Amino acid sequence: MARILVGEPHPDLRRLLETIVRRVGHEPVSSPELNGDAPDLIIVEPASAYHVAEASRLRERFRNLPIICTSILPPGDEARALEPSVYLIKPFRLSELQRAITFSLPHVA
Repeated sequence: MARILVGEPHPDLRRLLETIVRRVGHEPVSSPELNGDAPDLIIVEPASAYHVAEASRLRERFRNLPIICTSILPPGDEARALEPSVYLIKPFRLSELQRAITFSLPHVA
């Protein structure tokens, strides 16, 4: 089971993403729950400066940390700088997010 940090500023969407994470057998976590450890994956909305900064800080510390971006906008400079393994344009099918998680975590059972 992977620990997945969900960086979505909209509470309803965050809860939906957390539900999908649980559905595929992983644990959604918040930053305080990490206690300085790396998550196994980050899902981030690149339009949120706070969450992009958080993802950037974690990526600096943990270079191979996979990131999935989910946005209504096409990739901009901030998103490209994160080097996401997958970039999903909202609205996307829930199955697309499930596949993106599986693709981004090939080493996690």
